[in-house]
Amino acid sequence: MDFSKIKSNFQDLKDGKIDAKQGLISKEDALNLFNIAHWNDYLKLFSIASEVRDYFKKEIEITSTIHITNICKVNPKCLYCGFAAGTSKEGYYTPFRISDEDIKKSAIAIEKSGICRVSCSSAHGYEGEEVLRALKIVKENTNLEVLVNAGADLTEESIVEMKKYCIDTICCNLETTNNELFEKIKPGEELENRIKVCKLVKKYNIELSSGLLVGVGESYEDRVNHLLFLKDLGVDEIPIMGFNPYKGTPMENHPRCSSLEQAKTIAIVRLMFPNIRITSPTPTIGAELMQFALFGGASNIATVIPDNHPMNIKGVGNPKTGNLKEVIKMIKELGLTPKLKKDMARN
Repeated sequence: MDFSKIKSNFQDLKDGKIDAKQGLISKEDALNLFNIAHWNDYLKLFSIASEVRDYFKKEIEITSTIHITNICKVNPKCLYCGFAAGTSKEGYYTPFRISDEDIKKSAIAIEKSGICRVSCSSAHGYEGEEVLRALKIVKENTNLEVLVNAGADLTEESIVEMKKYCIDTICCNLETTNNELFEKIKPGEELENRIKVCKLVKKYNIELSSGLLVGVGESYEDRVNHLLFLKDLGVDEIPIMGFNPYKGTPMENHPRCSSLEQAKTIAIVRLMFPNIRITSPTPTIGAELMQFALFGGASNIATVIPDNHPMNIKGVGNPKTGNLKEVIKMIKELGLTPKLKKDMARN
């Protein structure tokens, strides 16, 4: 792999000769990078990806989580899901729908911890009403940036309403654009419905987050095609989620995606999308291995839970989540700066 070519493209980007939307690598370059196998090549890849991230992102964002309900009406369930009620005893096995007061308490606690951003997510079957409920409460009681995630369970009307309440980001993960694979692992959903939601989010000029689920059986070419599709969509944030099996689900014996493979994917995404937010949720890479994501050029660490969070949060893809104190320590140990509210007490 010719890393000098990538560095030259990066210099051209800094000099204003090319636009960040163009990216630093071609489809062929991306495929070649996915096939690297020597540690020396990994070091070169991580070095330049981190340098690109540091040029555009001066702080590492931290995103916390509030889960609104796990009562999911998708049938049959996604084969890997440990979030929906009744899918895995490691996850949220018992049905729940949290109250307005619990949403308020959680949001206030997250803000007091110093975190600036929260993700509010719900299961399917509510046409966006559950995440809209959470958005209203969080915005009325805090200054947190809010991402909502209900997948394809959004209508145009709910998206318009969320814009009225100053939504910051809407997430609708496609997870894979290989339609045959999508239908296999998500038999109760249709890929086109998720694509439709993504296009509606962009139609109303709302920041779009849409990511990849890595290691579910897709090829490297599938990943690159997915990323090119997201580029055409005009995505603003890309979460990279490594597959991590939940016990009791149909995919419990499917191999876990390694942290190195996730970091490589993050690095390639950074070179294709130099200046956007690239997110690594702590459960999907392993809360104790988040350094790999930052080596790869991630700029946002998600599913980070402060000690004062009043709810027991379990991760999607893995019940473990990142602890705020440990995440801050890890970011600083790498010589990076965590983004925190300067006037708030910190855990």
